[in-house]
Amino acid sequence: MTTFDPARIFETLDRHGVDYLTIGAWAVIAHGYVRATADIDFIARLDRENMVRLAAALSELNARLRGVDAEKLGIDPTNPQTLENGASFTMDTDAGPLDFLNDVPGAVEYDQMRSRARQADAGGVSVWVVGYDDLIRMKEASGREQDLLDIHQLGEKRLSPDN
Repeated sequence: MTTFDPARIFETLDRHGVDYLTIGAWAVIAHGYVRATADIDFIARLDRENMVRLAAALSELNARLRGVDAEKLGIDPTNPQTLENGASFTMDTDAGPLDFLNDVPGAVEYDQMRSRARQADAGGVSVWVVGYDDLIRMKEASGREQDLLDIHQLGEKRLSPDN
């Protein structure tokens, strides 16, 4: 079992110059509701140069598809063209689970979300997370129980006089 080391993942993405935004629990945490998570969900700019940088970062992290018989699929998540053309990649890395998503319900164009993103601290590493309204829109579109709970908790935090 790999130890989950989010700081290592974020540091590796940053060192390789990957233009990305976290969208899952790390974004929820950055917006004020601290909850447990065991992976990092993110989106990235899909231009060729960024996919080359992302592929290099994933290669350094020894990324491989997660799931039953994933290795039999013959899909290499460290290939830039594969990353550009895939819808999502659920991976294990030497620093823990990582999900790269290209097709996220409720998401708008990457540049729009990037313009509203904010920086947050994750284990001493500065990370970019989607803005509050973008996060809520994606969670509403997903409609999963955990996402609806996140929306409720984030709303409560926003209404709290301590914030």
